[in-house]
Amino acid sequence: MDDGYDRNQPVEQVHFAVLDVETTGLSAAYGHRICEVACLRVCDGRELGRFESLVDPGRAISAGAYRVNRISADMLAGAPVFGEVAPVLLALMDGAVLVAHNAPFDLSFLAAELDMANCPPPEGPVVDTLTLARRAYSFPRNNLEAVASALHVDSMPTHRAMSDVQTTRAVLEQMLWDLDRRWSVRTLGQLLDFQGGPIPYPLPEALPLPPAIAEALDGQKRVRMHYVNASGQESRRLIRPLRVRAHRGYLYLQAHCYQVGELRTFRLDRVLEMTIEE
Repeated sequence: MDDGYDRNQPVEQVHFAVLDVETTGLSAAYGHRICEVACLRVCDGRELGRFESLVDPGRAISAGAYRVNRISADMLAGAPVFGEVAPVLLALMDGAVLVAHNAPFDLSFLAAELDMANCPPPEGPVVDTLTLARRAYSFPRNNLEAVASALHVDSMPTHRAMSDVQTTRAVLEQMLWDLDRRWSVRTLGQLLDFQGGPIPYPLPEALPLPPAIAEALDGQKRVRMHYVNASGQESRRLIRPLRVRAHRGYLYLQAHCYQVGELRTFRLDRVLEMTIEE
């Protein structure tokens, strides 16, 4: 994240963009995606703007994610893809301090989606209410619902994006009041120092890509691929590459697979052959 913010800015003058995402699964590294996003821009207790939208993730929602957020495939029918909502979301975040509860989780998905949509990342610092909860209090549990209950805030999360954003906002505002009263945290710099510094934004890595993948990503072209899975079964697929990520020593390609009609993740060392479809 850019460090060009004003550390001496009083907290009551800071614009905060509170973010929450609901996802198809637990890890962006394994190809899971955002299926709902919400953001609320606030300053000194005043709401300045809001945005929320279901998002077509291009893949199925895992059973575990559905048990949590209850977002079904029928609900997502006709929803925009993330690239269509990204400009509105980024405009709402512009010049603001990004806030989330367990921010690295939300940031990992936001970074993946912005990367695939070829959009720039937001430039403000990040505040994590989970980190603040651990540093400022001694709650038995620090998930959003437990922290909200311990702080006696009115709003409670429901594992839907805007509901969780509203709860995170209420938690943040109570924390800011406590930090001012108990630790004299009154400026943006003091707030970031209290949490141990800004939360790092996961910037894309420069990865060594096979020429066909590099060309396909640059030109948004389709690729014919001969692939062998972990069980040794071979298949031939037509895909549209979206992004490549490194994870635990391997390179993974996230791509739209025309054979199944949704997003799939392929380990690049299991690709036997690939050619650009002209």
